[in-house]
Amino acid sequence: MGDEPRQQFVNFCFYKLDPQFRRLDEGSKAAEKERFVAEVREYGKRMIVRSYSTVGLRADCDLFLWRIAYDLEMLQEMQAKLLATGLGRYLSVAHSFLAMTKRSTYIDQHEHAGSEGARLKIVPGGGKYIFVYPFVKTRDWYMLTRHARQGMMNEHIEVGHRYPSVKLNTTYSFGLDDQEFVVAFETDSPSDFLDLVMELRETEASRYTLRDTPIFTCILRPIEEAVDLMG
Repeated sequence: MGDEPRQQFVNFCFYKLDPQFRRLDEGSKAAEKERFVAEVREYGKRMIVRSYSTVGLRADCDLFLWRIAYDLEMLQEMQAKLLATGLGRYLSVAHSFLAMTKRSTYIDQHEHAGSEGARLKIVPGGGKYIFVYPFVKTRDWYMLTRHARQGMMNEHIEVGHRYPSVKLNTTYSFGLDDQEFVVAFETDSPSDFLDLVMELRETEASRYTLRDTPIFTCILRPIEEAVDLMG
């Protein structure tokens, strides 16, 4: 049992900056940002932390932190430390989704070495863009037979394989948060992702989607840049 891979906790946290912060003098802003950046970098030594900017891409948030850890307590501790910084006092949490890694039950014959569904460990890629959204299926989906669901998911997976430039990270929230899944698509090509989503809308499994919003388009940035872009 001790040699089995551990599941990871995954948090998708989106922050909104109070406009009052932008009215501070440049010296004060720089000092307040400094500690926030330092805290993010410090926790980045103990867990996976990826920073993204949503400035100009959504009205309700400016910064996204993708955090992956083996302990819930560490995620909570990091959040408390960030909000206690000078910059943190001007930030509100616009959205926060909690999930865990889990082996997919639908990979079936599509499983291969390193396949997304087989992993209990999230390994972020180097995509410039990430598209994140919570996902909920209808109750009717779970009333279908395993064979029926597998057939529809085979079609779904085959469509995904047509877009190798898009890396899917699926995490599971059953009982942990309001949604059932949180999906994060990494890519260097937003147009490929757009085409992928359009094709997925035409699959049979799409009939059983209850909710897949809000959707966040985010650009990968070093934490210093992501913070400076806020103002």
